[in-house]
Amino acid sequence: MPARHDAVLLRIFIGERERHQHHPLYEAIVRAAREDGLAGATVLRGMMGYGRSGRIESAKILDLSDDLPVVVEIVDAAERIEAFLPRLESMIGSGLATTERVQVLRYGEPGAD
Repeated sequence: MPARHDAVLLRIFIGERERHQHHPLYEAIVRAAREDGLAGATVLRGMMGYGRSGRIESAKILDLSDDLPVVVEIVDAAERIEAFLPRLESMIGSGLATTERVQVLRYGEPGAD
């Protein structure tokens, strides 16, 4: 039986081309989350999407985009995610972030990655 606990999933939608201090924004977000000791972060690169501009970005060869959608997901306790939000806000010029309550299921030995 896996260990279970409540947590929050922070999902950040940005463009691949977005930057923060001369680095890709998704990379800066993950590094900031790590510096703040958050439990984990993952970057997902989208195949297709659009945002506020309405322009569809696609990874199709004939439609090759240089600004594909990127989603950064960070999971941790609600109070730790809440404490991270001001730092995130200072990094993002344009984007969308959502939070949702999740139940974490942990398999395997405690402390093992």
